Amino acid sequence: MISLWLIISLLTVKPDWGFFGHTLINRLAVYTLPDDMIGWYKPNIDYLAEHAVDPDKRRYAVAEEGPRHYIDLDRYAGIALPRSWTRAVERFSEDSLKAHGIVPWWIQVMLARLTKAFREKNVNAILKLSAEMGHYLGDAHVPLHASSNHNGQFTGQQGIHGFWESRIPEIFAETEWDLFSVKAMYIRNPLEFAWKRVEESAKASDSVLRFEKMLSDRVSADRKYAFENRNGLIIKQYSVAYSKSYNDMLNGMVERRLTQSVFAVASFWYTAWVNAGQPDLRNMGRKELTAEDEAAFSDLEMKWRNEKIKGRSCE
Repeated sequence: MISLWLIISLLTVKPDWGFFGHTLINRLAVYTLPDDMIGWYKPNIDYLAEHAVDPDKRRYAVAEEGPRHYIDLDRYAGIALPRSWTRAVERFSEDSLKAHGIVPWWIQVMLARLTKAFREKNVNAILKLSAEMGHYLGDAHVPLHASSNHNGQFTGQQGIHGFWESRIPEIFAETEWDLFSVKAMYIRNPLEFAWKRVEESAKASDSVLRFEKMLSDRVSADRKYAFENRNGLIIKQYSVAYSKSYNDMLNGMVERRLTQSVFAVASFWYTAWVNAGQPDLRNMGRKELTAEDEAAFSDLEMKWRNEKIKGRSCE
């Protein structure tokens, strides 16, 4: 007889950073913008928050999307990996690089696109690209997005990815953490900035895995997990007590990386605007969704809910 516990364990909920974290990062980033930008970004804050998760949903529709969210830096251990995309391609080939993730380079692509949108004063493009660039920058700050052991699959820790980036923030972000970041700053070398952040993530990935393993070895399954109602489904989830113990062991790591993500997102928005010549945003208005936009979002939502991830991902 199959136990109720096993049946519930088999129920899966697609990622809610997780959805909660990404929407929070974009929302908070708006409040750190300079006066010349916040007056336009703030009325559009709901769009920026809601569509922060579009890149995750796109993984269920586009096979090329997955590698844009991570980079397996441990796969290059002992190898000098060029920071320049052109030089990296010359050395490893584009297919090889994409096989191990390209997030620091993809952030540069998004920055260039957002800069162009600002120059053209293209409201729809500015908001879409701002929302989505926020997602990739947030991912660059997640330790397991910089390790090939993305979800603890090599160490018997399946589920740790969502535990670190979704469960912990959902429990503590709104009640115990102070996530207000310093004001956005101009990033003089965006490529160097992105690489610094993914390197920090890679260095932290060992602690993320090791501490959870240590905690799991001394906590019984009935204390490690709990039943919770999530969107009408009763699911097996890491317990609040276990989550608190893990968060304490990490000594504020998740909170720090979330706060750093807020700063990075706002600063890249600001950098794109400055590089575009600081166009006047006061009369640009709010994004109005067209029927075509609505149809595209509806199709993306349907694929996310009903299909499997295309290509390789970091979950």
